[in-house]
Amino acid sequence: RFFSLSRLLCALMGMPRSLSRALRSRAVSWARGPGVGGLTHESHKKDVEQVYLRCSEGSIEWMYPTGALIVNLRPNTSPASYKHLTVCIKPFKDSAGANIYLEKTGELKLLVRDGDRSPSKVYCFAYDQGGLFVEATPQQDISRKITGFQYELMNKGIASDLHTVSGEFGDVAPCRPCSDTEVLLAVCTSDFVIRGSIRDVTNEEEEQESIIHVGVSKLYRQKSKVFQLTGESGNWRGQIKTLLECGVKPGDGDFLFTGRMHFGEARLGCAPRFKDFQRMYKEAKDKGLNPCEIGPD
Repeated sequence: RFFSLSRLLCALMGMPRSLSRALRSRAVSWARGPGVGGLTHESHKKDVEQVYLRCSEGSIEWMYPTGALIVNLRPNTSPASYKHLTVCIKPFKDSAGANIYLEKTGELKLLVRDGDRSPSKVYCFAYDQGGLFVEATPQQDISRKITGFQYELMNKGIASDLHTVSGEFGDVAPCRPCSDTEVLLAVCTSDFVIRGSIRDVTNEEEEQESIIHVGVSKLYRQKSKVFQLTGESGNWRGQIKTLLECGVKPGDGDFLFTGRMHFGEARLGCAPRFKDFQRMYKEAKDKGLNPCEIGPD
C-alpha cells in the first residue's frame, strides 16, 4: 500500500507567543522516513503504522488504507504546555476507507465514521484527551480509497472562540453579540481586523454556513491574504464565513469585522457596527482601559 504525508504546513495558528516560538519549523511538502523535517515514521507489526508530527498544522493523506494508522502529534514545545492545547481535524470532502478514533490508553472513541459526508464538519478535542487512531474499514476494492484530513493545534481559548457557536465548547448562545470588552480584545488578538461593508451574502444550506462578501474600506491587520485588491476597481475585497443560523444579510453601513483563520478560511468573530466600535473605543481610551492602540477613524 501507499502511505504519504502531504502539505505539512508548519505555519503557526493561534498559539500563545511562548508556544509559537517553540513551534516554529520549516515546511515539509512530502516526506517519508525517519528524521525528515517535522515528521518521523516507523513500521510496526500487525499492519499498524505510527507517525509523529511536530508541526502545528498540516494534513495527512493515506492512500489505499489497510490496517491502522496511529497519529502522534508532538509539537516542539515543553510537555507542560500540552494542557493548554486543543486539536482540531477537518476530513477531506472525499475522504473514504477508514474510521477516525480518539484513542487513550487503549480506549477508542469514534470521531469520524467512514462515509460521513459533512464537508464543513470540524472535530475538536483537548490535547490531553488522547491521540488519533485511524483504522481502515473492510473494502472489496481499496484502489480508489484515500483517507485524509487537515489538522490544527491551537490554544484552548482560541478554539473555544471558534467553536462556541456550534456548541462544541461551553454554553454560550450561538451568534450572540460581543460585549464592549470582547470587541476591544478581539481588535488586539484577531487574525484579521477590517472596516468594511457587506456587499452580498451566499448561504450554503448543505454546509449550514454563510459566506459574507465584504468590501473593505480600511485594512487594519490580516495574517493571511484573505482580503486583496481587485484589479477592476482597485478596492479591497474578501470573504468571511459564519454559521447559517446567524442570519447575516446584506445591509447599509460599515462594520468592524474581526476573526480567526481556521483551516485556511476566515471565520467571523466580533463584528459591531463601526459607529458602535468608535464609541466603545473612545470610552475605553478616555478611561485608559484600551488593551491596545488602533486608529478608529
